[in-house]
Amino acid sequence: MATRPERAFVALGANIGDPQRQVEAGFAALAALPCTRLLLRSSLYRTAPVGYLNQPDFINAMAGIETTLAPQALLEALLDIERAHGRVREFPNAPRTLDLDIALYGDRLVHAPGLTIPHPRMLERAFVMVPLAEIAPEVEVPGQGRVRELAARLDAAGVAELRRMPA
Repeated sequence: MATRPERAFVALGANIGDPQRQVEAGFAALAALPCTRLLLRSSLYRTAPVGYLNQPDFINAMAGIETTLAPQALLEALLDIERAHGRVREFPNAPRTLDLDIALYGDRLVHAPGLTIPHPRMLERAFVMVPLAEIAPEVEVPGQGRVRELAARLDAAGVAELRRMPA
């Protein structure tokens, strides 16, 4: 457990089954985590796949949470949620029922087996940065700058907002 609540950001994505429903279920599961409050949720975005291209488009979003779970404990909880929603890791960038990644955890830099925070590829991915900029434009990515400016540098042509979530 963290000694005090930390604000973290979790990227959500899905592209098989009913991706919109899966991402909504992901938000609900985050809200139900012990020692955690769901504070912010982005709109849903349709995005083209990255890496392995022969698969359906994704639905992506971003959640802002406050948690006293330590980063590793949060990761384990996210992996449990993924498994509960049928996630199978066949190969890198494979289609998935639900993907949950810790993008940021306070201002911490974490380099542990299976966990790097900030997420190591988030600054290259408009499908992460655009939803993050929607809900937390002024947040600082440690050592990199403000989310708003970092997101503005990316080509977001393949990221289409589906619907704006109520505030």
